[in-house]
Amino acid sequence: MTTQRLPFPVPDERAHYFVGQYADMHDLVEDLVVPDGVPEAAATVLRTARELLRQSYYCYEFSTVAVMHSLIAVEIVLRDRIPGAGKKPLHQLIKQGAETGVLTARQAEYLDYGRRIRNGMAHGQTTHAAMPPAMAVPMVTTSFTIVSELCAAPTE
Repeated sequence: MTTQRLPFPVPDERAHYFVGQYADMHDLVEDLVVPDGVPEAAATVLRTARELLRQSYYCYEFSTVAVMHSLIAVEIVLRDRIPGAGKKPLHQLIKQGAETGVLTARQAEYLDYGRRIRNGMAHGQTTHAAMPPAMAVPMVTTSFTIVSELCAAPTE
């Protein structure tokens, strides 16, 4: 068996469109702070999504993975907040969350949009999976915000 040595990471050639150097990636994600009170499972996923955005400097496609990953954190919190969530798919959680007032109409709309993007990629319906960081950061920010809002809301 031949051993393969992978090269050290080099900046993706598209990185220069959004930052000058890797250190500038911090500016893109510095506001993505996991708030207190977020369940550790969701907090870990959010921190991973944030790091994927930073690492998109080296692998552009990581920004798309960050968006998809950030939705997992929202789903974790929704399962915790929605009675009888069980193993329902995300679209049913969003619908039930909106119907019961766990989610606002705005939150449900944003989540459904993100869910459709995620499903398109996961099921091979979207052929181009590279999302520029300029588009990914606001979407990941939305997941951070919704998780924060859900965790700050009183539980019944």
